[in-house]
Amino acid sequence: MASLASHSVLTDEEELLVSNTEKWLRENNKQEISLVIERFQRLKNLGNAVFDYPSIKETKFVRDILVNENQLTESLLAFSAPSHMLRIPAKVAALRSFLIAKFHAFTLLSNLTAENEELQTSSKDVAFSVIFTLMAEDVYFSCLEDPTFSNNTKSRLAHDLIALWDSGTDVRSIRHLMALSSLWTARDAAPPSFGTMDGNTELLRISIDMSSETEWEEFLKEESTNDKTRWALEEFLFGLSYEEIQQIRGRLKKYGVTCVSHDELRSYLDARPVYSIVNDHDPRAIYDFFIERRDACTLRKRVHAPGPFNTLEEIYLKYRIVLEST
Repeated sequence: MASLASHSVLTDEEELLVSNTEKWLRENNKQEISLVIERFQRLKNLGNAVFDYPSIKETKFVRDILVNENQLTESLLAFSAPSHMLRIPAKVAALRSFLIAKFHAFTLLSNLTAENEELQTSSKDVAFSVIFTLMAEDVYFSCLEDPTFSNNTKSRLAHDLIALWDSGTDVRSIRHLMALSSLWTARDAAPPSFGTMDGNTELLRISIDMSSETEWEEFLKEESTNDKTRWALEEFLFGLSYEEIQQIRGRLKKYGVTCVSHDELRSYLDARPVYSIVNDHDPRAIYDFFIERRDACTLRKRVHAPGPFNTLEEIYLKYRIVLEST
């Protein structure tokens, strides 16, 4: 029977994880081994096809503009919108499909190794890294259109984005994966209590759970007085949009109510909550929640509405990029 591990589309650590999982499944879950082998063989085939494409740097699109770094930045932004899908290099579109397939493959391993905590945790970590690689692409586009970034920084980020498309991994997001992963773990461990809706309780709980993450502590100290960061943090903590938070706070003030419970929230909102409920048993919900907040931020920027213009994850990664660029 074929081996699960792929020597061309997975990292050495991922290959070892898949190999160890194969051994464990043969002893503990033989009925599922064929499904897993088939899934990873398809992932291998897809990965080989994706990485058989030439480097993005070798495509006519990039070769023609690479001589002008400012033009490169503007050109990458030109196809950042979903409406420009047919403008992007084929390898970029194919890579996204590969990352989705990789996420599903390692999620399958996670589901099948529930009785082996070490293997399950490692599989979840790979799936989580895929989520943040997909997020990283959005963060790069956000940075490239940010007027506060210098042309030199944007040029470096443009090349980093191209490197992500070529390799399927992002060195920067991997470097900060632990802090972002810890942030989500802490959020799951401290679901919002709402109460007075000031967010202090939720922030305190998360800060305690992340006390070992010095990067997060430094970020909070630097950004604590920034309204847009605070608003983005509140959206992340409460799982509600900025507009919904303001609506609930307005009603609390209007009727002299000091606090609100989770069960009472629905009656305070005129419609179904804007954002999806994040289910910690389904990591896809993390990406859904990110995209919903990102799209809301994009709309606010477009119509000049109050509220956060970037998600908390974007703000955090942009903060780290600035530090690394100084």
